[in-house]
Amino acid sequence: MEKAVLLDEQAIRRALTRIAHEIIERNKGIDDCVLVGIKTRGAFIAKRLAERITAIEGKAIQTGELDITLYRDDLTVKTEDQQPLVRQVDIKHDVTDKKIILVDDVLYTGRTVRAAMDAIMDVGRPSQIQLAVLIDRGHRELPIRADYVGKNIPTSSGERIVVRMTESDQEDRVVITE
Repeated sequence: MEKAVLLDEQAIRRALTRIAHEIIERNKGIDDCVLVGIKTRGAFIAKRLAERITAIEGKAIQTGELDITLYRDDLTVKTEDQQPLVRQVDIKHDVTDKKIILVDDVLYTGRTVRAAMDAIMDVGRPSQIQLAVLIDRGHRELPIRADYVGKNIPTSSGERIVVRMTESDQEDRVVITE
């Protein structure tokens, strides 16, 4: 059951514009930066951030995507013929000595981000990994903190945050449900 709308389309747009400015300011431009979206909605958010950063800076920021399915530590063990398909890490740029900005929709326990960092480290050795999220809902199980946050939403463990994006859900909205 939907309890409340946390962000509407305009609030999402404002939050992403603010995060884009914060990324540029903190990194003193976008040289040596790569935005990497965590599929699915994190990749959509990274694409929107890249568009805003390009508009602000007048040049494109490097981007990539990754699917951390195989890196998740909470997958059950499968028999040899049931192994998950290898997902492509779609980062066409060398990440060595770059500032990687991981982008996800919701930061919760930190396990997805930890898995994404493992995937990045398998590709190369960045000089730094930063994290941008649309929503930080608390309840961390790992010592992971976002560098850029659209909105902090304290939640109970029984609540869910649902991010809907036009690219997959035909609307931009963040809602809290029970």
